[in-house]
Amino acid sequence: MSRTQPGVRYEITVEGILDPRWSAWFDGLQLTTDASGRTTIAGPVADQAALHGVLTRIRDLGLTLLAVRRAEAP
Repeated sequence: MSRTQPGVRYEITVEGILDPRWSAWFDGLQLTTDASGRTTIAGPVADQAALHGVLTRIRDLGLTLLAVRRAEAP
């Protein structure tokens, strides 16, 4: 199946620290950083096309992708 369920939550971890102001560029997804210098970009993603859009933005910034995880609903 090539599409996710509407609003499926993803957590994408990258190497490096992104300022929370980048959230708007990532379609309003939440950005959080940790002490080890990693940023997690998280939130609901509409479908696979939107997920690939986020991953393309990560690539365009030259960030190292560490993990992509489909999160369980809270």
